Amino acid sequence: MPPDDRVSVVIITRDRRAELLRTLDRLAALPERPRVLVTDNGSTDGTADAVAAAHPEVRVLTPGANLGAVGRNLALREVTSPYVAFCDDDTWWDPGSLATAADLLDAHPAVAAVTARILVEPAGDEDPIVAELRSSPLPRPGWLPGPALGSFLAAATVLRTDAFRAAGGFSRRLWLGGEEELLAADLMARGWWLMFDESLTIHHAPSAARDATRRRADGIRNTLWFTWLRRPARPALRRTAHLLRTVPRDRATAGALLRAAAGLPWVLRDRDPVPPPVEARLRTLETAQRASTARRYVG
Repeated sequence: MPPDDRVSVVIITRDRRAELLRTLDRLAALPERPRVLVTDNGSTDGTADAVAAAHPEVRVLTPGANLGAVGRNLALREVTSPYVAFCDDDTWWDPGSLATAADLLDAHPAVAAVTARILVEPAGDEDPIVAELRSSPLPRPGWLPGPALGSFLAAATVLRTDAFRAAGGFSRRLWLGGEEELLAADLMARGWWLMFDESLTIHHAPSAARDATRRRADGIRNTLWFTWLRRPARPALRRTAHLLRTVPRDRATAGALLRAAAGLPWVLRDRDPVPPPVEARLRTLETAQRASTARRYVG
C-alpha cells in the first residue's frame, strides 16, 4: 500500500536512545508508513547519530538544548500533512490507528484532536486514565462520534495541524509537565472540539529514565500557571486553594510553588480567561477529577 500522507508523527526525546529506536522500529512497520520527525532535546547519548544510522528516513532536529514540549513546535514547522500524531520515545501507535484517526478528522471538521486508548506494556493493560476518558462527564453535540474531552494526552493524540499552529502550539513558559491543558483550553476557546476514540490504540512502555520528582513539581507549577492564565477570578482562586490543600507537602512542592509565584508578573500580563462555555466544561472536569484515581501530576 502507498503511504498515508495525511498524518505525520512527531516525537521529542532526550537521552533515551534505546527506547526511541524501538519506537521508530514500530512506526516503520505501520501500514500507514507515516513521515516521522524527531526533536532531540540535547541528548548526550548519541541519539541523533543512532537514528541517522538505523532510520535514515526519519527527520531529526537537533536544537542543541532541551526545549521540552516546545520541541514539538519546532518539528511542526516542517510538517506538511493536515494531521500530526504525537508520540513519545516510549510509546508507539497500533497498526491502522493513524489512518482511522485521519478518517475521523476528515469526516468531522470541527474536531481538532482525537485521543487514543492507551495500553501499558509489557502486560497490555489499559492505563487507568482510559476509563476516565471513556466516561468523560462533558456534554457533547449529537454529531460528535466519541466522548468530548477538556484536554488531551500529548503522547496519545492526533491533532489537526492548522488548529495546533493557530492556537500557538505548546507554551515555551510551561516547558513540560501538563503542558497540554493550556493548549487544549485555547483550542476550545477557538471553537474546536476534543474527543476520545475507542478504536485508536497506542502502546506505552514507561521508560525508567525519568525524573518523577521534577515532573511532579513542573506539573504543579504549570497547573497553577494555567489556572491563573485562563480561569476566571473565582474559579481560579477556588482551584488554587484546592491545590494548596491537596499537593504533597515536601521540598519539591515548595520549590514548585515558589517558581509559580515568581511567574506572576508575566502571568497577570498575559492573562486571558476562557469564554463562559469553555469555563463550564473546565468546571465540570474539575469536579470529576477530584474523585479520580488515575495518574496525574497533581492532586
